[in-house]
Amino acid sequence: MIFDRNAADARLIGIEYIISEERFRDLPKDEKRLWHSHHYEVKSGILVAPGIPDLAEKSYFTDLVTTYGKMFHAWQYDRDDFPYGIPQLMMGLTEDGQANEDLIQERDRRLGVSTPHKRDGRADIPVPEVAPEANPWESGRTVQTSLQEMDFKW
Repeated sequence: MIFDRNAADARLIGIEYIISEERFRDLPKDEKRLWHSHHYEVKSGILVAPGIPDLAEKSYFTDLVTTYGKMFHAWQYDRDDFPYGIPQLMMGLTEDGQANEDLIQERDRRLGVSTPHKRDGRADIPVPEVAPEANPWESGRTVQTSLQEMDFKW
């Protein structure tokens, strides 16, 4: 489950399914277009586990770095105070420069973490190569959800 913040009154804004690389490699080609790797998010330090001690967090991310996710957001909370519209397929970050640095720094201040420190602390986590067909938007094309009206039959 994805929440907008780490607080008791946090809003549920999305969901991410996480699978192993082995499971990802066995997916049909069309399904693979919906999935992203976690390699960069872990190694960059951008992905954090607030309130978890560094040693436990590193152990968790050592396992997560080899996984793949399919993530849908149902609430773009920075635009509206209500989850309008249909859920949207979200990409994962795959390289520096894709995330707004001001937002990362604000998040770091709010949570009392340091993305550069997290990155340095994860430098020794081994990273396998990204499985083919993951992160398809890197090619410049992607798929997205849309609302479609159709006949209903009982």
